[in-house]
Amino acid sequence: MALQSPGAAGASSSVSRLLSSAKSSSTKTLFSVDFVRSYCISKGSKRRNELSGFRDYSPLLKSSLRSPLSAKAILNFDRPAGDASASFSDLKPEVAYLEDIVSERGACGVGFIANLENKATHKIVSDALIALGCMEHRGGCGADNASGDGSGLMTSIPWDLFNEWAEKQGIASFDKLHTGVGMLFLPRDENIRKEAKKVVTSIFEKEGLEVLGWRDVPVEPSIVGHYAKKTMPKTEQVFVRIVKEDKVDDVERELYICRKLIERAIASESWASELYFSSLSNQTIVYKGMLRSEVLGLFYPDLKNDLYKSAFAIYHRRFSTNTSPRWPLAQPMRFLGHNGEINTIQGNLNWMTSREASLRSPVWHGRENDIRPISNPKASDSSNLDSAAELLIRSGRTPEESLMVLVPEAYKNHPTLMIKYPEAVDFYDYYKGQMEPWDGPALVLFSDGKTVGACLDRNGLRPARYWRTSDNVVYVASEVGVLPMDESKVTMKGRLGPGMMISVDLESGQVYENTEVKKRVASYNPYGKWVSENLRTLKPTNFLSSAIMETDETLRRQQAFGYSSEDVQMVIESMAAQGKEPTFCMGDDTPVAVLSQKPHMLYDYFKQRFAQVTNPAIDPLREGLVMSLEVNIGKRGNILEVGPQNVSQVVLSGPVLNERELEGLLSDPHLKSQVLPTFFDIHRGIEGSLKKALVKLCEAADEAVRNGSQVLVLSDRSDNPEPTRPAIPMLLAVGAVHQHLIENGLRMSASIIADTAQCFSTHHFACLIGYGASAICPHLALETCRQWRLSNKTVNMMRNGKMPTVTMEQAQKNYRKAVNTGLLKVLSKMGISLFSSYCGAQIFEIYGLGKEVVEFSFRGSASRIGGLTLDELARETLTFWVRAFSEDTAKRLENFGFIQSRPGGEYHGNNPEMSKLLHKAVREKSETAYAVYQQHLANRPITVFRDLLEFKSDRKPIPVGKVEPASSIVERFCTGGMSLGAISRETHETIAIAMNRLGGKSNSGEGGEDPIRWKPLTDVVDGYSSTLPHLKGLRNGDTATSAIKQVASGRFGVTPTFLVNADQLEIKVAQGAKPGEGGQLPGKKVSAYIARLRNSKPGVPLISPPPHHDIYSIEDLAQLIFDLHQVNPKAKVSVKLVSEVGIGTVASGVAKANADIIQISGYDGGTGASPISSIKHAGGPWELGLAETQQTLIGNGLRERVILRVDGGFKSGVDVLIAAAMGADEYGFGTLAMIATGCIMARICHTNNCPVGVASQREELRARFPGLPGDLVNFFLYIAEEVRGILAQLGYEKLDDIIGRTDLLKPRDISLVKTHLDLSYLLSSVGLPKRSSTSIRKQEVHSNGPVLDDTLLQDPEIMDAIENEKAVHKTMSIYNVDRAVCGRIAGVIAKKYGDTGFAGQLNLMFTGSAGQSFACFLSPGMNIRLVGEANDYVGKGMAGGEVVILPVESTGFRPEDATIVGNTCLYGATGGLLFVRGKAGERFAVRNSLAQAVVEGTGDHCCEYMTGGCVVVLGKVGRNVAAGMTGGLAYILDEDNTLLPKVNKEIVKIQRVISPVGQTQLKSLIQAHVEKTGSSKGATILEEWDKYLAMFWQLVPPSEEDTPEANSDHQDPVYVMDSETLA
Repeated sequence: MALQSPGAAGASSSVSRLLSSAKSSSTKTLFSVDFVRSYCISKGSKRRNELSGFRDYSPLLKSSLRSPLSAKAILNFDRPAGDASASFSDLKPEVAYLEDIVSERGACGVGFIANLENKATHKIVSDALIALGCMEHRGGCGADNASGDGSGLMTSIPWDLFNEWAEKQGIASFDKLHTGVGMLFLPRDENIRKEAKKVVTSIFEKEGLEVLGWRDVPVEPSIVGHYAKKTMPKTEQVFVRIVKEDKVDDVERELYICRKLIERAIASESWASELYFSSLSNQTIVYKGMLRSEVLGLFYPDLKNDLYKSAFAIYHRRFSTNTSPRWPLAQPMRFLGHNGEINTIQGNLNWMTSREASLRSPVWHGRENDIRPISNPKASDSSNLDSAAELLIRSGRTPEESLMVLVPEAYKNHPTLMIKYPEAVDFYDYYKGQMEPWDGPALVLFSDGKTVGACLDRNGLRPARYWRTSDNVVYVASEVGVLPMDESKVTMKGRLGPGMMISVDLESGQVYENTEVKKRVASYNPYGKWVSENLRTLKPTNFLSSAIMETDETLRRQQAFGYSSEDVQMVIESMAAQGKEPTFCMGDDTPVAVLSQKPHMLYDYFKQRFAQVTNPAIDPLREGLVMSLEVNIGKRGNILEVGPQNVSQVVLSGPVLNERELEGLLSDPHLKSQVLPTFFDIHRGIEGSLKKALVKLCEAADEAVRNGSQVLVLSDRSDNPEPTRPAIPMLLAVGAVHQHLIENGLRMSASIIADTAQCFSTHHFACLIGYGASAICPHLALETCRQWRLSNKTVNMMRNGKMPTVTMEQAQKNYRKAVNTGLLKVLSKMGISLFSSYCGAQIFEIYGLGKEVVEFSFRGSASRIGGLTLDELARETLTFWVRAFSEDTAKRLENFGFIQSRPGGEYHGNNPEMSKLLHKAVREKSETAYAVYQQHLANRPITVFRDLLEFKSDRKPIPVGKVEPASSIVERFCTGGMSLGAISRETHETIAIAMNRLGGKSNSGEGGEDPIRWKPLTDVVDGYSSTLPHLKGLRNGDTATSAIKQVASGRFGVTPTFLVNADQLEIKVAQGAKPGEGGQLPGKKVSAYIARLRNSKPGVPLISPPPHHDIYSIEDLAQLIFDLHQVNPKAKVSVKLVSEVGIGTVASGVAKANADIIQISGYDGGTGASPISSIKHAGGPWELGLAETQQTLIGNGLRERVILRVDGGFKSGVDVLIAAAMGADEYGFGTLAMIATGCIMARICHTNNCPVGVASQREELRARFPGLPGDLVNFFLYIAEEVRGILAQLGYEKLDDIIGRTDLLKPRDISLVKTHLDLSYLLSSVGLPKRSSTSIRKQEVHSNGPVLDDTLLQDPEIMDAIENEKAVHKTMSIYNVDRAVCGRIAGVIAKKYGDTGFAGQLNLMFTGSAGQSFACFLSPGMNIRLVGEANDYVGKGMAGGEVVILPVESTGFRPEDATIVGNTCLYGATGGLLFVRGKAGERFAVRNSLAQAVVEGTGDHCCEYMTGGCVVVLGKVGRNVAAGMTGGLAYILDEDNTLLPKVNKEIVKIQRVISPVGQTQLKSLIQAHVEKTGSSKGATILEEWDKYLAMFWQLVPPSEEDTPEANSDHQDPVYVMDSETLA
């Protein structure tokens, strides 16, 4: 959010006067929302949290306090400067800045209603308002709980309403064809408003349009929230007459040009950001604002007027993570309503900017300059997607075609697509090289007034359901149940699957489902012919078969380019031998590159960004089918023109080229490739030399492109390297050329290829691609692979069988395969599917490069602490280069010790000396020894950013006796989330017992917990207990329960009883060692005990998916928090995030999603196995993350709502106090807690061979575990005493007094080896919370508000049945706003009886549309029946009981054809039965452990990650069935022989149902299904059993191959369903 410039003061002073004098009317909402009471009972508005206090603050502007909130600040929609008459050359392309992008994130609930007869009625509008009211829980509210994040409605223009107004004004009634209507937000100040309207009018008149009149839009300001009112613009409509055009499209184009000219004309005005067109069209109009969805119709009385009629309506409710959302950012936009997040937005914006120079189309009659700039980096991702769609549609494309270009589906290897509409493949192939996909989770609704439709992203990551009625109305919505519906009139019920589209042609009344839409669009042009004739494929060629350099020469090059022996042995050679990235463990405890005293490659200053909360990571392992590394090389043509010339490019299967493939590209006559050497000359000195070389390189690139070159090869290859001509770091060169070409409008004309020696790890490739390279030839890395294969050592190891034999070709192929797999993982971390979207997307943040470097090569990336200049960078580059030329050049590569600790290498914070000192202190309980440990830490080199800070005080020291006691300080300490499985039972229980003794909190990690640990010990004798016989040092009264119980994406061990026995529940969104990736427990660590706790099979590896499959967006996270508060209303819910730029914005969203605690982890944490590139190159330091989070939450008035916890590399009381001064309330210790209990940092956790039994499941090693609970207690008491000592020195009595006090910190007077850093960002402050840290920590658990379960639990019969284990029957209605129904009842039962002990029967029947998470965490004894339909997450985490879902009796559709439950059902279920008469959405039974289910069809990814249970599908399934399925069985009916290509065959075997036991299992489940649901499909199957049995396939993972159900040789008793099944 930009702040007002001094020049704006004059014009805006009157605005601020107005603001200050405006009477602040009460923000209380003075009514209940009666217009939905009849249906929704206003449930959407019931959860309101008391909060106040708000200050305007943009977390990414470095400055201390901000001015009070001004209308300008929140309306601010800065437009790029330029005047109306500017030509392209005057309009310098503006690059997109990451700070602008990450400060505004959103997600939402959306829908549309359309009348197929194109009949405009008021009912469509009133229904849209009701539906919007029922979406309230999908939106967010500001700190005042009344300012919504935005809601709105797009409809056709209500001419009757406007004609009535015109008549009263004495204006002739409007000529519909020739009239445009603009809906404007205008400045609040009357004088400025007059000026703004004058500009608008004059541009219309210049363009030959007649302004017919201005209408004041009636509004009801009293219902607007406090913050929204402060920024509420004046809303008016303008009516203009367009005489010279007679076609609708030409009229719309003329209006578009006018709007663009107006935006340009006002760009330099101080009030520019206060004028915004919500719409300007001859067809559609948008009413929107910063309003809660329930009040939109009350704020705009027009919408309640019976004359307001429309044939369609698109509605939208926004959840913005940023609490100062802006009026213009409410949706729908001018064309689209977008629910989701565009992950690639920075690249998309830069590419759109580059494209502007080449835009030409006859429809614009030479006026292309007038419509630039197309995008606006300051606006939201949705707004920019809307602008891109608008450009294509106004240039003559249909809305459907435009969306297929911008948001294409995953069309490669798609079995159904190839059968149903193969012509679409040619369409997508044609556009693949011209438009990089706008990638990310997205449900996009669109309309141009003639067509209305919806499409879903390639992964299907947002819910979208649709239905049609007999009175010819079509509905699409994020949820079902948003409108009361006569089910007998419903003729069709479906859902949009991944990449699907539905469109309604209002003029013809046709509804086109996915296949028809795609076929129609793909047939507009002969795309197949164009592609086959013009698109060339680079044929893969063999790698070189022999080395091309002598060993000595290779060594010299490796030294010159900065290779170390670790890089060669642990990275390159390991990739060549194994074909995968190397893994390591125990996080990263070395200094970041800028603080290190060792030279680093430029890549090390970059950290990969990753998805958390607002969008999900993708799973490259199990869902790789949506991903692709294909890349098109060559000129990208004019996107507005369609023709064969645009597809004249070369396709590469991936970005890693070998030498021969590079030769092939260089010899392609069409590409006219130009090689540009990248060296800089230092014989006249270093100063300025690098900059000079970069400028020359950019000029050469510019000239080459202007001369027709379509490929620029930047190369650091030379036959004879010279000491005074070092190579420019390739990343710097690529970035500089990329930025230069964007700035000069040439970027579309050529691709950049890097031919470089300085690139060998996945991270290096990712950086080069992210900053603009389309392909890379890593010539020195390939030579290193060849030399390795030829070396005597390798040959001997292969000969002796110590290493698998690989040929020279295979070694290089392995290396390329490892890089490609690693790249897919890097893309997937950010939720990006396609290489083309990642290229140039700059998905990195920078630590330690100064403004000069960033502006030259990496413009738009965030580098918040400054750092190296170009000259300093040149010096660091030279440190490597000179080694190759010195007299005493070493005969082997140096080992810098960046990965493994070694004498003389890089400093490691967790070093053997440190652990020895700590062991001595805690085991001997010696204060002297602890003082030696403190001294060791004080003398260490600068390792982390907090080492650059020290304390200062405004007070005199006080005696330590006056400071709060250690016993209250230790209550703020927690240990890290280390799972039982990753570490041994002994370690896990010892840590828990110690933390419980102290009153601190241990964390279960993601492996569940043994219920034996939940009761206090009473049988301890001499420190031993027969309950936990493997532990020592125990006392009576000890408990081994973890106070914090973790819910991770694998949901291992998450049962109702586990959840209700927690003090706190932690949702692990990301982990420090590998944010954006999933977890993995190797099979050898899955012992029988671990498998029992995790409901899985011993010896089978367990993988946690990278995303939680119920958190794809901020509103999904809000739903999971709601579910957890539902099942355990006494437990605080925390959300664990990892530090990265933009985390403040994410944390705001998490606070608004009703979390109680937010945990910020640093990159340096993590104990488990992770790829080396992830440990080293992802995630940021907690200091920056904490600073940003604290400042953003305070700025948004949300800090009092949440406890802030921080962890990552904590070692001392000093760390605790610095974190406190920066705003943290609680402090986490992970690795150090393990060291205190005995870990010796052997760093082999991932091998199961830990020598002291800390991280092993092997019995003989666990017996060596040395730790005692008392050791850890001693450690934390020493830390607390250290904290007390420093507080006394500073003159403060308690931690509360210094939390958030950055003014007590100052930079240390210390000079770094490499550069100077600016720490002002870490030390800035926007004030303090209104309450003390203790009162925030002690506040009540956030509530879900009144819920249906509470009503049920107040029913005496239900309570009697629970208390006395009786049976009870109840029936009641349910609505979509009733979420997580039955979860709280299940929690009550689990708390009293555990997961299996309840003998009563609760028979509950519901009628209607159930909200999300219906029947979650169900306990045995609960039999739930729903007549109607349900949304996402049915049966999430259920442990028992039965759920039956069926449609109402008389429907207008066939139940087996209808989708009646949503996505991700049975996620993490550990028991119970589910019967669904109808189809389910995506990811049915994902991570199901033991539940059994029958359903009549599913979407993609059915049975993903299943580890047990049984799923029967009596209908069609989507693709990627059984990916990662390691246990359980699936039976799928295949009536038309289409199943086999849809199954992921990596793990499961596919066979007919041959075993009699399997046949009995299948038949009894179908019989139960028919009995429970009355399924006609099931009945038909049973009637013709033999015929249908032959059509079933059984999917069998290896762990089930010997079971009687899968193997007919196995003799076992006949199958019986689980015990409580048919009670």
